[in-house]
Parts: sequence; C-alpha cells; structure tokens
Amino acid sequence: MTTTLKTWMLALACFITFSASAQADNEKPINVTELPATAQQVISKNFANHKVALAKVESGLIEKSYDVIFTNGDKLEFDRNGNWTEISCKTSSVPSALVPSAIAQYVSSTYPGTLILQIERDRKEYDVELSSGLEITFNKKFQVIDIDN
Repeated sequence: MTTTLKTWMLALACFITFSASAQADNEKPINVTELPATAQQVISKNFANHKVALAKVESGLIEKSYDVIFTNGDKLEFDRNGNWTEISCKTSSVPSALVPSAIAQYVSSTYPGTLILQIERDRKEYDVELSSGLEITFNKKFQVIDIDN
C-alpha cells in the first residue's frame, strides 16, 4: 500500500472511533410509560407507592439500558428488555419478590436481622449488599463465592 492510502485509512479509522465514542453514553429522560413492559410491571408490582423522580434511557453503541430513580432515593436499573440489573434501596430493603429465594434464605439464616439494601445481577453472578455493610457475591447457582466487609 502506498503511504497516502495508509494515511487515509488511519484517518478514517480515527474518525469512526471518535464518532462512535461521541455516540456512546447518550442519556435521555423518558416517561415511565416508555420503559419496556417488563420494567413497568416490576415498578407497578413492587414499587407502587414510590413516586418517580426521573426515568431515563442510556443508549450506547451496542447496549441500551434504563434507569429509574424515585423521590426517596431508591434506584432501579434495567437492561434493554426491561429485566432488572440493579436494585438499590435507600430507605428500606429490596422487595422480597425480587430477591431469588436461595439468596433470601441464605441471608436470613446466616445473617438474621439484616436487610438486603442492594442487589445487582449480570450474566455470571449476583452481588448483594446488606444493611450490616457486608457485600456477598453469589454465582448463578446461588453459591457464595465472595464476602467483603
């Protein structure tokens, strides 16, 4: 290849990379009714008494996600399909209907009297934060794989 062609290809690659990064992390406020139906159901069943302060969509190059923040500080994060990925509660515990039963049972038997204030899940694991300050990580089979103070 000639030097000129290499220079143009490099310039084009830089332009595409810059354009892509400018499009990533695009956040836009939305109405709750614009959330996926699954997310709307989670809110109506488990957070019916909460008032929404902000709902937004975050569009990246590949992924799309949704955040809902309530006036009391509680926060929900959803994937593009409306499945929750993180639930963070400031004033109460995570609703028991949203905590897998194996995790709830482990926490109640091992750490009686503590509340689950936050739960996060991804493809490989669940991370749980307790009112005692402990953070517990479970694998997809709900086995404890890490505990942090």
